[in-house]
Amino acid sequence: MPNTQQDAPTSLLSDPSIPAPVAPPPRDRRPCPPGRHDPYLLATALFAAYAILSILRYEHLATRSWDLGIFEQAVRAYAHLRAPVVDLKGPGFNILGDHFSPVLALLAPVYRLFPSPVTLLIAQAALFALSAVPVTRAAAGLLGRPRGLVLGVAYGLSWGLQRAVDFDFHEICFAVPLIAFSLEALLARRWRPALLRALPLLLVKEDLGLTVAAIALVVALRCRRSPRALGYALTVAVLGIAATLVTLTLVIPSFNTSGGYEYWTKVDSGFTLFDGTDIKLRTLAWLLIPTSGLLALRSPLSVVALPTLGWRFYSSDDHYWGTGWHYSAVLMPVVALALVDALTRARVSSRPWLRSYAQHLPAAVAAAALALTTTLPLATLTESATYDTPEGVPRIERALDRIPDDATVEADIGPSSRLTSRCRVFWIGATRGITPDYIALNNTGKWVDDVQAYAHQLHPHARYAIDDAAYGYVVLKRSP
Repeated sequence: MPNTQQDAPTSLLSDPSIPAPVAPPPRDRRPCPPGRHDPYLLATALFAAYAILSILRYEHLATRSWDLGIFEQAVRAYAHLRAPVVDLKGPGFNILGDHFSPVLALLAPVYRLFPSPVTLLIAQAALFALSAVPVTRAAAGLLGRPRGLVLGVAYGLSWGLQRAVDFDFHEICFAVPLIAFSLEALLARRWRPALLRALPLLLVKEDLGLTVAAIALVVALRCRRSPRALGYALTVAVLGIAATLVTLTLVIPSFNTSGGYEYWTKVDSGFTLFDGTDIKLRTLAWLLIPTSGLLALRSPLSVVALPTLGWRFYSSDDHYWGTGWHYSAVLMPVVALALVDALTRARVSSRPWLRSYAQHLPAAVAAAALALTTTLPLATLTESATYDTPEGVPRIERALDRIPDDATVEADIGPSSRLTSRCRVFWIGATRGITPDYIALNNTGKWVDDVQAYAHQLHPHARYAIDDAAYGYVVLKRSP
């Protein structure tokens, strides 16, 4: 006799009137596009290299200028919800009367948690490294993954970025990624994001309003068949120019005790465009040949570099003309993405030589960047001596540590950035009547024969005695 209890389920399953269970839809297991993470991995590696280089230089007392101390004083003031007074520029001097860079306030929350100049150096390394993401991503999207990654490496090792990393800290570290992200959107024909990403440049530095206008004009050229986008672009171009004029003539003078813009003095000595022509031509060669093989000139994006080159070459200050310091960092994403744009066009050119040149240029640019790096700051990371603490550093730090927190200190480049996080620091010889508690000097070059006599010269009505001295650094304490 059949077992009806066991047969019932089978008969139910075989009944055509009962629908079969519905299978869940298959999961989308499509793999990520190849190379999707390349820009971020490259940026991470660059961040590590930039940060290590910056921190080691600071730890070795190799600070190059007073800018690190200046910017730390500004960020420290923002972090404590105060006006950005920078005593290194003069007692009570508001930094907005020097350069209009309110973007520095973005660092205030992080600095409040980690009050150190190293915080600024790490932030700068992160911002420079971040700019490699849009450059690599745009290159890969238009030229393919291999060429995109190669051009991303060439950009990350470019001499302009390396010089800027080697120059302590400067506010232009915010401008570099903003320009890169804006031009990436421009190449993708995303007009509104290109314009919106450029607008924050107005808060980075007063001259960058002209760069905003240049980006907007390139957008206008590319989107001229779209009336709405063209209108937006022209509006932003006018806004950029107007913002520059208002900032230079009204905003900065209102914060400056002299009621003016002090940097006009660097361009009022006559027509200086043709002064130092040899230096300026070398700068242009460095800017265009190893970074783009001159091909960047075939792209309208190269116009974005003109405002920066214009004020630098017109200035009578020869520090602006060359390839040192941080002045060329904002040009690196412009040249890199102008090259990407030019390569995209050259690959489909009717001229065989141009197609061949474009085919091999990415590898050549990367090879040039790697070769030049052997003489640039990042090369020091391959030397074991770079990671050894110089003999005198611990002893010098102990001497500076004798200065108590919240003391008033008159200092030069060496000690200033070691003290701005915990003391009120003035530039040597510029206390304007304030008699500080301490004077700290880096006298390793023997530029002062008698430090006590020099202190008396600075402050005739006060007496200073040497509190500590080590390896050329001298700390003097005011006597009661």
